[in-house]
Amino acid sequence: EIFQILRKKVWFVAPITSSFFGSIIDTFIFFSISFYGTGFPWVTLSLGDLAVKFLIALLMLIPFRLLIIKIKDVNEFNKSSKFI
Repeated sequence: EIFQILRKKVWFVAPITSSFFGSIIDTFIFFSISFYGTGFPWVTLSLGDLAVKFLIALLMLIPFRLLIIKIKDVNEFNKSSKFI
């Protein structure tokens, strides 16, 4: 339901929001479990990892948008043509 509300705004709000929150949760869980009790400065590594995930999420918006446009075009074509 949250993403349905976000989709009503600008097209990229829902996918980028889900990518950012998913990346934050994934990074925190992975690094906190992997380096627990090691004394290794994992927080700096996790911030670098998170920055890369954010960059990739932003870059992937371009092919995502192109794919959505293509899917809408195919759906419009299917609605307008009559198949027997």
